Amino acid sequence: MSSLADKRIVVTGGAGFLGSHLVEELQSAGCHKLFVPRSARYDLKRADAISHMYDDFLPEIVIHLAAVVGGIGANRENPGRFFYENLIMGVELMEQARLRGVKKFVALGTVCAYPKFTPVPFREDDLWIGYPEETNAPYGLAKKMLLVQAQAYREQYGFNAVYLMPVNLYGPRDSFDPAKSHVIPALIKKCIDAVDRGDRQIEVWGSGEASREFLYVEDCARAILLATEKYDRSEPVNLGAGREIKIRDLVTLIAELTGFRGRLVWDATKPDGQPRRGLDVSRAEREFGFKAKTDFVEGLRKTIEWYRAAHKMRLTG
Repeated sequence: MSSLADKRIVVTGGAGFLGSHLVEELQSAGCHKLFVPRSARYDLKRADAISHMYDDFLPEIVIHLAAVVGGIGANRENPGRFFYENLIMGVELMEQARLRGVKKFVALGTVCAYPKFTPVPFREDDLWIGYPEETNAPYGLAKKMLLVQAQAYREQYGFNAVYLMPVNLYGPRDSFDPAKSHVIPALIKKCIDAVDRGDRQIEVWGSGEASREFLYVEDCARAILLATEKYDRSEPVNLGAGREIKIRDLVTLIAELTGFRGRLVWDATKPDGQPRRGLDVSRAEREFGFKAKTDFVEGLRKTIEWYRAAHKMRLTG
């Protein structure tokens, strides 16, 4: 049984994509004092709502996953909102946790915090060598301030806050809403819709030359549990799979797995985002024994199967 089993744990964003998988992972580890604040009752952008949440749940551990997120399009359309709402949530949650004597605060950052031209593989020590990629810099910088806050609070107050940086996630329960989705769910939906309609081609953003690394959501949930249980240091930690794939190859693979046999049309007027993303994942393995287990193709198959089932349920009512 996990050493976390008897702890009172709040998981912000616990009803979301990553959060729902983390809650299941914690439950499997024997944790039965879990609390998931819902936005209808606790608007975590408001200090008074955060105060009420802490009063109601009295957590010993806070795992902060809640975020306002989206793909390149959403980031370009909402830079101010993404900056303010993500920043204010994290800053106030951590400050009130410190004031209330919370034993540990686990902050989830983002790979978007890295500079645009970080050498691959991304090493945690390279976080400050430049400015993030412009299309999602406000979001990335807002989340990066959680690292600054965590390190400052540890130095001044002895507050145990840790900072984890997951790479792009994928898997069942992801958002397939075109206004919010990231690259894998967006491509899966586009290919399956094209198959259903009998379309002979699909349009894909960018040149296809950018690369990304992807981590299966269940692997990420396991990594967060391990870090919550075992990691108590100030240095940020990458969470990734340690493998990189070009977007062009990713699109070809998803088309094959979904059964789309038409033409791929690349719209090079649309942005690629960061040129490359691939993480050095050695710190996570060294510090708390995390290594991704899920084969990428198998993870894609599971994601596609989940989307097909969910899509069918919506159509049949």
